[in-house]
Order: sequence, then structure tokens, then C-alpha cells
Amino acid sequence: MASANLKEIPQDIDINKNFPVAHQVHNYLRQQILKLNLKPGKALSEKELSLQLGVSRTPVREAFIRLSEEGLVDIFPQRGTIVAPIRMGEIKEAQFLREILETAIVRRAAVGIGKKSLSLLKMNLIHQEKALESNNFIDFMELDEEFHHLLCQGVSFNRAWRVIQAVKGQLDRIRFIGLPQPGHAALMFHQHTTIFKAVENGYPDVAANEMAKHLTELWASIERMTLDESSFNE
Repeated sequence: MASANLKEIPQDIDINKNFPVAHQVHNYLRQQILKLNLKPGKALSEKELSLQLGVSRTPVREAFIRLSEEGLVDIFPQRGTIVAPIRMGEIKEAQFLREILETAIVRRAAVGIGKKSLSLLKMNLIHQEKALESNNFIDFMELDEEFHHLLCQGVSFNRAWRVIQAVKGQLDRIRFIGLPQPGHAALMFHQHTTIFKAVENGYPDVAANEMAKHLTELWASIERMTLDESSFNE
């Protein structure tokens, strides 16, 4: 099991020692896994990562544990840690949980979101459109994430967002793989806009139905792609 060496992992992180280091390492590795810079099957080394990031091995170990809880890495005692394979069972479960939570959240947003949150959502959609026009799928994915987060914040359901984040790691990898499909990002933007209008106009049933339609689009995306998991293993 070959480990990821320092040259294989993009060095685009600046650890701020004034903030929890393990949290920063976790966020960095999570993004590298979701964007497939670290592919399923890639072995990860506590020692090499601690050297690269300029931190002790303890925060790296803590980040591994959290990533394991999210289903993004597999830890094998006495053998090491690898980036987890994409598991369809976990994707189905995460999608189920996300749909239950986010349809309830957007329904509540349609009857109680404030003007400031609506302004932030509108600005987010403007940025989404710009990312779409430039085919910047990484930015679009981040703005997609922010759009859903803003809905949670708009109804003060920050804990619900943390629950969603904790279960959807496997889901996000599939979302990232599917985003470059012709017309897919444009469809996501159109659905976000429809959800926003339903929230803005105070139509909770419409907002919930549109959110459910938006989230279940994942299955159509999976059907359109040829997902050969072996091509991700190294």
C-alpha cells in the first residue's frame, strides 16, 4: 500500500496556529478527497502529512478519525489509513437523510427567513451564474454548498447543517464527479433559482417540492455517468 508522498498532495494550505489545527487539517484533507485530488484507495501517511503541513502528528491523527466518521477514509489498525472507496449504500443513506432535513428547512425558510438572508442568497446566485459562465466547476460546487448552508443559517438551524455535513461526504464526491456533465451545472443553477423564488415569495410547499426535486437529481446524474470505481483506485 503506497502512501501519498509530499509531491502528490497540493500544498495550498497555510496553517494558522491561532485556530484549532486539527480542524484546519480536517477541512484541507476533506476538500482534497471531495475534489478527487486524493483518490479512493490512496494511502495516507500521518508522518508525511505532518511534515508537509508543518504540524505534529496529533492533529493529523485527529483529522483522520473525523474523516473516518464521515466515511471518507478507512483506518486499518497496524496497517494505515486509505481514502475510502465510493460506496453506493452510504450515498443512498446520505441522500435520504439530506432530503428529509433540507426539505423541512426550506419549508421553514419560506415562512420565516429574513431580508438579510434573502439578500445573501440572491448574491450567491449571482456568483453561481458567473461561475457557470466561466465553467468554473470548483467555484460552482463551493457556491452550491454555500447556497444550502445559507438556507440553514436563515432559519438558525446551524446544528442541522453540521449533521448534514457529517453524513454527506460520500455524496459530495459523486456530486463533484457529475458536475461537468453537459448541462448539469446549468440545471443545478436553475433549480437553485426556483427554490429561491419559492422561498422569497413565501410558498413553503413549492419550496419543499422543488428542493426534493433538486436533491433527487443526483440519481439522474449517476445514471448519466459511467462510474467505474476502479478508475479512482491507485
